[in-house]
Amino acid sequence: MSLKSRAALAHDAARLHVQGRAPYADDLPEIDGTLHAAVGLSEVAHGRLRGLDLAAVAAAPGVAAVIDAKAVPGDPNIGPVFHDEQVFAADRIEYAGQALFAVAAATQAQARRAALLGKAKVTKLKPVLDVEEALAKKSYVVADELLPVIENGWSEETLRAAPHVLSGRQLCGAQEHFYLEGQVAVAQPQEDGRMLIHSSTQNPSEIQHTLAAVLGRPISAIEVRVRRIGGGFGGKETQGCQTAAIAAILAQRTGRPVKLRLPRAVDFVLTGKRHPFLLDYRVGCDDEGRILAADFMVAADCGFSADLSLSILDRAVYHVDNAYHLPCMRVRGFPCKTNKASNTAFRGFGGPQGTLLVERAIEDVARRLGLDPLDVRRRNLYQGRQQRAHYRQKVRDNILPELVERLERDSRYRKRKEAVAAFNAGSELVKKGIALTPVKFGICFMVTFLNQGGALLNVYRDGTVACNHGGTEMGQGLFIKVAQVVAKTLGLSVDRVSCEATSTAKIPNTSATAASSGTDLNGKAAEDAALRLRERLAGLAAELSGDRAEDIVFRDNRVRAPSRSWSFAELVERAYLARLPLAAAGFYRTPKIGSDPLTRIGRPYLYYAYGAAVSEVAVDVLTGEHRLLQVDILHDVGDSINPAVDIGQIEGGYVQGLGWLTTEEMGWDAEGRMLATGPAVYKIPAAGDVPAKFTVRLWPEANREDTIGRSKAVGEPPLLLAISAWAALADAVASARGDGGMVRLDAPATPERVLTAINASAAEAPVQKVRAKRGRERQMTK
Repeated sequence: MSLKSRAALAHDAARLHVQGRAPYADDLPEIDGTLHAAVGLSEVAHGRLRGLDLAAVAAAPGVAAVIDAKAVPGDPNIGPVFHDEQVFAADRIEYAGQALFAVAAATQAQARRAALLGKAKVTKLKPVLDVEEALAKKSYVVADELLPVIENGWSEETLRAAPHVLSGRQLCGAQEHFYLEGQVAVAQPQEDGRMLIHSSTQNPSEIQHTLAAVLGRPISAIEVRVRRIGGGFGGKETQGCQTAAIAAILAQRTGRPVKLRLPRAVDFVLTGKRHPFLLDYRVGCDDEGRILAADFMVAADCGFSADLSLSILDRAVYHVDNAYHLPCMRVRGFPCKTNKASNTAFRGFGGPQGTLLVERAIEDVARRLGLDPLDVRRRNLYQGRQQRAHYRQKVRDNILPELVERLERDSRYRKRKEAVAAFNAGSELVKKGIALTPVKFGICFMVTFLNQGGALLNVYRDGTVACNHGGTEMGQGLFIKVAQVVAKTLGLSVDRVSCEATSTAKIPNTSATAASSGTDLNGKAAEDAALRLRERLAGLAAELSGDRAEDIVFRDNRVRAPSRSWSFAELVERAYLARLPLAAAGFYRTPKIGSDPLTRIGRPYLYYAYGAAVSEVAVDVLTGEHRLLQVDILHDVGDSINPAVDIGQIEGGYVQGLGWLTTEEMGWDAEGRMLATGPAVYKIPAAGDVPAKFTVRLWPEANREDTIGRSKAVGEPPLLLAISAWAALADAVASARGDGGMVRLDAPATPERVLTAINASAAEAPVQKVRAKRGRERQMTK
């Protein structure tokens, strides 16, 4: 039975999810005496902290403890890479919403009311709130020598000598993770100064290591458990450390369990977002749109500290080529420091921002030359399997030309393009747009040592199997996929394998469940453990039957030798009586990868995931309001372990990308205070934003690399497919303007920005023409 034959299995907790019976960290029964915590926040974006008056906080009803920067028992630093962020602001305030102190009280309401009573003495300083200002001041979160620059055959002369030279600027905004379950941690003191933490995190080991330092304890004295989290999207890769640290410090100080759950509005202002980017390009091309030279600049708004910004910027720099072979190219990256919350990982990890830049350049080239953008894209695609990316990795598994051609044909792109043009010719108030965009997304952590995973399998006497691994389940279906891997390897039905809560006491030194690597790493580690158990049991079966071990078959919950067979449970019982170990540890490290951390040259990725999407939109030219009419996707997941889960990830990734590019707008006032702190003013896509015609098909080819079951990662790459919706909006804007000019459509492409783009023509704007015509019609009817 192959992995592929297991096909579309439901998420292992799907029934519990829809019934509301799946427990999350906030649902755990509270131990008697549990305290609740709340955080006091800064109201200014930048200033010197001269002192805190917390007397009223301490005297408030129910309060058991109040802590600030002076109360941290160990190392106050919680920055994951650089020590540039602390649990609480000590002497300098860096953003509005920064944690100044925390309070623990008998009830959640008492703690939150008490947190409002703290008073900070602050000397205000002028904040830097704009990435362009930070770039001009050369204000970065890391040293200049760490800034990424990659040149591949770069020549300024080649650029200037091209028949056509274009330049442009693109902005793309921040995005709130908006996980359904906010940041939450429960700290439970244990004997001898040990601490158990239940945390909503993608990165249990990061929580463990950080808390050990903050509390001044050995790493082994901290256990972090995660059964499931209600969405992460990167926002819980590093930024759960602060919530967990505050709960743990209060628990250590009081000797009582402490729960800290951030209210949605506090979560909004305290934690970081997807990095906004300022993107510049210069390209030179020939008359058919082939790009002969390209010069790219990507500047990330990192917020006040580094967090993971340098790696995120690196991925933007790596993905600025997207699906296109650019033989003469330079790309420079700048991690800009501003007085905002420290921005962090978000699904795609910089890849979407880098990809958006080259797609904008492609769009502009097509419009300058009067060509269909798809034709320009196809002429620039990677061809064959020997061409190298700008960081010198060969694109050995390239399927882009075939994949794009198939989607173009199956989606009827050319006929729909003609139909859109015909519709627009007869419609003044509504214009349609259509676009097909491809995706090439590299899979692996770019920091090489993170590409490792571990697993532990325990087989019980009734033949059931429990699996622990280092990945966390956040709704993406990791646990059911790993269970399928184990079941297939041992010849069991999936219902006989369970994946248990992730625990640092079971699997140490884990990498975050991020970079789309959860199944690749943990599935391989679990398979390794299962193969060790199978070899052990096959040896016993050979001994009992007199047959050769290599002739033993594990299938359909049975173990078959040529001369006899047993149920899996029967053979396991025999193994127990023979005193054979029925537990095995597995491990996996990704092969073939490695790149220079300073030059960024090498092979950062084991393989690429590919895809393409066609999006069709309609735009009201008077208001800029728009609607997504149809989406067709063809995406590459290799030999899918679970097509139902993969298709769900593709759909969800596209829709989340759609929100980033069209509706999810964040803003700050002149004092650096965030303007959107909840769903009333921050619009994520809802069911009504998804078109009735939404088709997802999987590319029918296994991964050429030896991944788990020859599958491919599916978490992040589909988000970039939504760039086709942004490009379709630009197509509609170009039709509305009718001047043949290039379109600058910053993201998110809200109705206001779409309307601004429509009216950006040097010629008389179509909106003005339509309004003038309406005015004449009204005069005639009077």
